Amino acid sequence: MPSYNKVLLMGNLTRDVQVKSTSGGQSVADISIAVNRKYKTKDGQDREEVTYVDCECWGPRGEVIAKYFSKGKPIFIEGRLKLDSWEDKDGQKRSKMRVMIEDFQFVEGRGGGGGGGGDYSREESGGGGGYAPSRSGGGNAGGGRGGQGGGGHSGIQEDEIPF
Repeated sequence: MPSYNKVLLMGNLTRDVQVKSTSGGQSVADISIAVNRKYKTKDGQDREEVTYVDCECWGPRGEVIAKYFSKGKPIFIEGRLKLDSWEDKDGQKRSKMRVMIEDFQFVEGRGGGGGGGGDYSREESGGGGGYAPSRSGGGNAGGGRGGQGGGGHSGIQEDEIPF
């Protein structure tokens, strides 16, 4: 039976992005976002639920996220779920679900500042290489893919993006 593993999330970074390198020289960014859900209870009270999601992004894409995003900034991510399992120092089995980021978009910032931006989509030429900004038009993460988001300009020039 076929499987499908796709996650789309929009939220705010809960801390600054942390980038590490593997012994093989591959960079990996550790990212945590908060995703809010507002709803009304049966008796009409407004409530808000926050879900914290740990994410990981490998290679140049993670380095770009670390360069342009910081704690509190909104981000739209696309990726897949991955279950990490290990044994702790006491021999107990542990596991943690995380999102492996495959694409991301800048989102219009709060108060009209920061934001705008492109869709940094992985080229379909195979493997984990070759990244290029999408040339598609449209709104930001809420209204379409790619292009400039309405309201704010990120200040990022196309020639500054390392891929």
